[in-house]
Amino acid sequence: MAKAAQSTSNSKLDDQSLYNRFRGFAAGVVSGITKLSVGHPFDTVKVRLQTSTKDRFKGPLDCLMQTVRKEGVRALYKGATPPLVGWMFMDSIMLGTLHNARLIQQSWNGPEKPLSVFQHGLAGLAGGLTVSFVATPVEQVKARLQVQYDAATKVYTGPIHCATQLVRNNGITALWQGLLPTMLFRSWFFVFWASYDVFTRELKKFNISDGSITFIAGGMSATCFWLGAFPSDTVKNRYMTQPDVHPRKYPTAMSVAKHIYRADGLLGFYRGFLPSFLRAFPTNAAAVFMFETVMRLLA
Repeated sequence: MAKAAQSTSNSKLDDQSLYNRFRGFAAGVVSGITKLSVGHPFDTVKVRLQTSTKDRFKGPLDCLMQTVRKEGVRALYKGATPPLVGWMFMDSIMLGTLHNARLIQQSWNGPEKPLSVFQHGLAGLAGGLTVSFVATPVEQVKARLQVQYDAATKVYTGPIHCATQLVRNNGITALWQGLLPTMLFRSWFFVFWASYDVFTRELKKFNISDGSITFIAGGMSATCFWLGAFPSDTVKNRYMTQPDVHPRKYPTAMSVAKHIYRADGLLGFYRGFLPSFLRAFPTNAAAVFMFETVMRLLA
């Protein structure tokens, strides 16, 4: 019986073994480390632009130059410790869930019918929603550390101090404040992995290697992802980084969205978009390339 053709280079969706199910989780660890190494400086600039007033920075380049001039190059990696550990777990969970969701759907389809674009999107959605429960506390701590500009704005000495202060002041659930906007943001992984399937299929029509296909498709998918997901990311970061005081300036994520719209209109949701856009292709192209490479090595 013929097996279903796959758009991804290493999926092996016909293999339902326990080893194959764990392959995605292992490869996701490497993807997470790659994503942090390449993308964190861009992320610091993005978060600072998203959470600052319009008069603080003239744009992403000004934000970058001010950060390096006043705080040094290492400041671009502020808040990197939580995501370094976090991204390893986050990408492991997200990509492991993605791979297993593909396996489940392939078993429903049978061996002859490949997954549709929509089914690849559903697998991405499953991964995005699942990892939100791990991503929320990691991103909460990361974002708070990233917006500490100098001694005057420094509240936390490091990630552990930040987490313990939040828990001490608000209880353990404080680390998951922003879960819903995080889930909304990460639901856009439907678009990422659906478009990745489309780009991979189309690129396979050209005489280029699997590695090149993976790299290009990963970067292009990330571009599609950020075009749609960025407004929810802005709301999430503004909500997470508000001062830890009561009553809160923004009691809900919806109140953040209303404030941004009243103050700056629709363009306010895309403040800090350029560094994210510039980061999207190289960071995710490298991360997806490493994911697929490790999947191939473990096959």
